[in-house]
Amino acid sequence: MKQCTARHASADAADFIDTVTAEIFASYQDGIGINHNEGHNLPRETEVLGILAKLLELIFPGFAEREAYSVETLKFSVGDIVSSLYIELNDVIHRSYKYHCMLTESCDECKCVKRARSATEKLLQSIPALRTTIKKDIQAALDGDPAARSLDEIILSYPGVKAITIQRLAHILYEEKVPLIPRIMTEYAHRITAIDIHPGAKIGEGVFIDHGTGVVIGETATIGSNVKIYQGVTLGAHSFPKDACGKIIKGAKRHPNIEDGVTIYAGATILGNITIGANSVVGGNVWLTESVPPGTKIRIADPELTIKKPGAN
Repeated sequence: MKQCTARHASADAADFIDTVTAEIFASYQDGIGINHNEGHNLPRETEVLGILAKLLELIFPGFAEREAYSVETLKFSVGDIVSSLYIELNDVIHRSYKYHCMLTESCDECKCVKRARSATEKLLQSIPALRTTIKKDIQAALDGDPAARSLDEIILSYPGVKAITIQRLAHILYEEKVPLIPRIMTEYAHRITAIDIHPGAKIGEGVFIDHGTGVVIGETATIGSNVKIYQGVTLGAHSFPKDACGKIIKGAKRHPNIEDGVTIYAGATILGNITIGANSVVGGNVWLTESVPPGTKIRIADPELTIKKPGAN
């Protein structure tokens, strides 16, 4: 009878570890999901989120990382952040472009370098204009929510503002066709706010997502200015166009167009490449798959309620 000793147990564990290690290593031979951290490899999520934190610090100085600034030192602090971002963004975007080139088996190193620098500079140059737009989002939240007490409270605590701000940053990189990074940014926003906005969505000024939990906005959606959206709203695709082989056609316009001044109440689902005309109101829990003209009010019939009072049969 084999004795159970610490030495035998250790040997069994070593055999187990060797076997599992070999099986896991063998599974890597397809090349999927391997990142050697070389110059042409995938950006790490931690890198992207570190960059995002610095971008948010430029958007909301003193709010994002809660650093205390003075008027005398603010310019130098901003310069320090911009300098580090220029290097870090350029590097991670370059790696994203290069990795994508490797997948298509047609890599032009000079082109990747130029595109990375252009996308980096485009994003950093956009910060002043983005701040102007985001101020309008914050003001819309203050004007649209009677519970809001101050602009500072909104910046610090409103998930809708955070989600839209991150999406606006990601959208610039999306427009520059930067792979991977825009989705990492917006999925992080999704994770911390429960608001899922694809980086491809086009969003106007003064947009307010109230509460926000469960809001989903698809890639090809367009949202005008001064739009108000409540929790649980979906701006989704009604169907997916397919090619002759039955595969989904990527990039086709498949999500709604929401014009200026529209209000969409909680739980509404709007699907397909349709247009909701300016200043329309879409009621709670509405399911809508066809366009409506400006000024339309859409609501479902009131449900029939049955209320049993205590003691009633």
